[in-house]
Amino acid sequence: MADTSFKAGLEDVVALTSDICFIDGKEGRLVYRGYNIVDLAEHSTFEEVVFLLWNGNLPTRAELDAFTRELAGMRRLPDAVMAFLKSLPRTVHPMDVLRSAVSLLGIYDPETPDMSPEANRRKAMRLTAQIPTIATAYERLRNGKDPVDPDPNLSAAENFLYMLHGERPSALHAHVFNVALILHADHELNASTFSARVTAGTLSDIYSAITSAIGTLKGPLHGGANEQVMRMLEAIGTVDRAESWVRDALARKEKIMGFGHRVYRTEDPRATILRRLSRQMAEDAHNTRYYDILQVVERVVTEGKPLYPNVDFYSGSCYALMGIPMDLYTPIFAVSRISGWTAHVLEQYANNRLIRPRAEYTGPTHRTYVPIDQR
Repeated sequence: MADTSFKAGLEDVVALTSDICFIDGKEGRLVYRGYNIVDLAEHSTFEEVVFLLWNGNLPTRAELDAFTRELAGMRRLPDAVMAFLKSLPRTVHPMDVLRSAVSLLGIYDPETPDMSPEANRRKAMRLTAQIPTIATAYERLRNGKDPVDPDPNLSAAENFLYMLHGERPSALHAHVFNVALILHADHELNASTFSARVTAGTLSDIYSAITSAIGTLKGPLHGGANEQVMRMLEAIGTVDRAESWVRDALARKEKIMGFGHRVYRTEDPRATILRRLSRQMAEDAHNTRYYDILQVVERVVTEGKPLYPNVDFYSGSCYALMGIPMDLYTPIFAVSRISGWTAHVLEQYANNRLIRPRAEYTGPTHRTYVPIDQR
């Protein structure tokens, strides 16, 4: 007999089967298609991880070279979408821009109505290639600068930073950004991925599914948390204020962003990697302020309680040292997660069943209708 008991927030409810991603919450392991995220972060590239998520296996050298060239060749936006970005007010939040521009991509893609596996894969490639172009083009436009054309000779990580700043990044910045993209690429049925699969489950097009995912990611309890962490660091200001600031916030029962996770019961393995990279970035820049404050915040928050940093706690400090503005952090999440979103949408299409859970009704059930003149 089916378990119909109520689970707030669908916690621990298994909604579907998937071959893409596995989270071992007890051991703190994250696995893409059987490969540990630690190994992928150390040895892989974002392009290789995208290939893995979509195909189920790591590519050969020839396969990766061909795949990388194909992705790089799709980075340029349709003229109408670039014109749309240029027409926007300069005060729009980048996540609102991204949501709207992705929806617009679906209007100008002639293959949008074609639901064949081959066409959907091509659309997934275009989305993965063009979302970084949207994010960087609007960032430059709102600062009175011309967008930088994508460079097909650069990797995904290098090209994003190049389109953002107009110059090629250092080897360290390119490496750290590549790792960040790998770490954020997928995370099982998180809220935005579930949104994408629910939309795809109706057999709506892939652009609609990804627009749903972006709208979900925008919330501060999902993709916006790393931006909130950085705003906390700015509010603290200096390391000598950190401990008293956090203790006061905890006394007021305020939520400290960047801690805890619905699935992990130990430290998020992505946070372990990003802590090391945050320190490396800080030392390279001779500016350890953010890292030092984070260390104090982590010590105070976790004092005597099993609460651990998650992926959002250290990522923002890395982005800040790359000169990336705070409100671009969540779009960067989408730049990476589009690989996982599209992998899940393609998987949903391949073995589709409409996703339709039930709600536990808590209202009255037998009320008598009284005509309006008798009430």
